[in-house]
Amino acid sequence: MNAVITGASRGIGKAIAERFLKEGFNIAFCSRKEVDLQTVSKEWQSQYPQSTTYYQAVDLADKKAVKSFAKFIIEKMGTIDVLVNNAGVFIPGSIQEEPEDALEQLIAANVYSAYHLTRALLPVMIPQQKGHIFNVCSVASLLPYTASGAYTISKHALYGFSRSLREELKEQRIKVTGLFPGAVYTKSWEGAGFPPERMMSVEDVAETVYACYQLSERTVIEDVIMRPMLGDL
Repeated sequence: MNAVITGASRGIGKAIAERFLKEGFNIAFCSRKEVDLQTVSKEWQSQYPQSTTYYQAVDLADKKAVKSFAKFIIEKMGTIDVLVNNAGVFIPGSIQEEPEDALEQLIAANVYSAYHLTRALLPVMIPQQKGHIFNVCSVASLLPYTASGAYTISKHALYGFSRSLREELKEQRIKVTGLFPGAVYTKSWEGAGFPPERMMSVEDVAETVYACYQLSERTVIEDVIMRPMLGDL
């Protein structure tokens, strides 16, 4: 069994990858920094010797780089059972005050990346007549946040992509699930002043993804909304 997970060198993506590695999956993954990929790959080779990992340093905002990564995946794996479009970036600021090119950067990293990678891998997945695609959106895909204008716009767009993909692929027996997590404790929250117990854990997100994957072929969970028990921050 083979899974492709973007942004898997840390945080939510890493936890999802490790959940599938525990089940014997081979993993193809990427992030921007080669050194991070090497470190994680060595760690996984030691912990999960039954599985094989493949990686590339990829700027997912670069269309050519995404297509090259897809080609690499197909050459190494041949078949794809799970695709998790997890990678994304966050630039804070209201629409009036955020940097001039914030929207372009966020659309490229948060939307185009998933769009182009999915399109490049579907020619492998569709003939299989099976598979599961997860798009890691955000609660910002559902509700606007005043301090993250362009980010909210990009995540709304990713949700639209996920919904459209679900309709297109259901006859090919490929499942599509949109994941909408609220605050999850990762390194990006360090120094923000919130206690870890106020937020969700990456392990809970990973377990949710795997639980969705385990369902029978007759059932798909289209959307999963996850929030800290005490609500959004």
